Amino acid sequence: MSEIEETTDKMLVIGLISGTSIDGIDAALVEICDRQGNLSTNLIAGFTYPYPEPLKNEIFAVCAGEPRSLQQLCELDDRIAESFAQAVIAINAKGEQSAQLIGSHGQTVFHRPPIASQDGKTGLGYSVQMGRGAVIAELTGIKTVSDFRVADIEAGGQAAPLVPMADLLLLSHPYKCRVCQNIGGISNLTYLPAKAIADPDQVFGFDNGAGNVLLDMVTQKLFGEDFDRNGDLARQGVANLDLVEKWLSQEFFRLPPPKSTGRELFSPEYLQARLGECADLSNYDILATLTEFTAQAIAQSYRLFLPMFPDEVLVGGGGGRNGYLMERLQALLKPAIVKRSDDFGINGDFKEAIAFALLAYLRMKERVGNLPSVTGAKRSVLLGKVYC
Repeated sequence: MSEIEETTDKMLVIGLISGTSIDGIDAALVEICDRQGNLSTNLIAGFTYPYPEPLKNEIFAVCAGEPRSLQQLCELDDRIAESFAQAVIAINAKGEQSAQLIGSHGQTVFHRPPIASQDGKTGLGYSVQMGRGAVIAELTGIKTVSDFRVADIEAGGQAAPLVPMADLLLLSHPYKCRVCQNIGGISNLTYLPAKAIADPDQVFGFDNGAGNVLLDMVTQKLFGEDFDRNGDLARQGVANLDLVEKWLSQEFFRLPPPKSTGRELFSPEYLQARLGECADLSNYDILATLTEFTAQAIAQSYRLFLPMFPDEVLVGGGGGRNGYLMERLQALLKPAIVKRSDDFGINGDFKEAIAFALLAYLRMKERVGNLPSVTGAKRSVLLGKVYC
């Protein structure tokens, strides 16, 4: 046996997340290889398991702030955990061996970044992910790491985004400056300067816009479709650039990082207010305008907040499947090359699920999982609580 083989640790891990779009549970069965601290991943299987419609509707209602009793919230927590456990059992059957570990992000139903008070002090943030790990571990019989955001919040951080640690470990480059741009329900980025792996303090990231959440809501509302497949509907319209410029002037887009957001800002009420400004536009024009808004929010954040414009932009998340959105990003981000993360060995559809599998692995190896330069935390910490 070679020396390299002797120092290689391998583990099968299932990563789970349901994002802001609430379109289902992304599950990834991942082989993680650790060669003397250098990590790589191999996606064995990935699948999205839709929520039952009544459960999905209840999650939407809670995210929208509809009142529920404490008992109802506890029951919802259990129902989400049970759905996550069912996803584990299903994805686990796709591998030749059973997974040894689960990393479950859960379902975010509330996120509040740290708030500065009038006396100049900053209070702790708050983030709620339902689908408790103890239930998942009990129902699957597999050790589960969950509650990833708590420790970063306790250290004064935003607890978001957390994927940048996986970006750093898996996608940094020795001489190219890269941005890993995720476009899920919310869009967020990881800035990876050349040789970032040797100097993690130079890495940072932040939420930079609404991602797919507004696009999905307006497509459902105006066209009766779940989402704009490949951007084909938006492509038939003409964007109103005056409205895009107006929307980009709101405070969130000018706020410097670290920063994070969610449905608390980009809510159905927010969408309704924007639609009220689109009275003279066709449905196709409205969707084209919101797509342009999503793309320009990303591009504007690069020019306002990145110390160096990237050589390459690696797009993950469902937005990478929107061909029209990708075309607009390529046009707006020249001379950077815009490609899906799939072209660099990381499946874009399951990137976040892969990331939480990796974060669970780091937790079990007692390696820190947050990047203070990204979240604004005071220190590096272990992320996640372990349930057996």
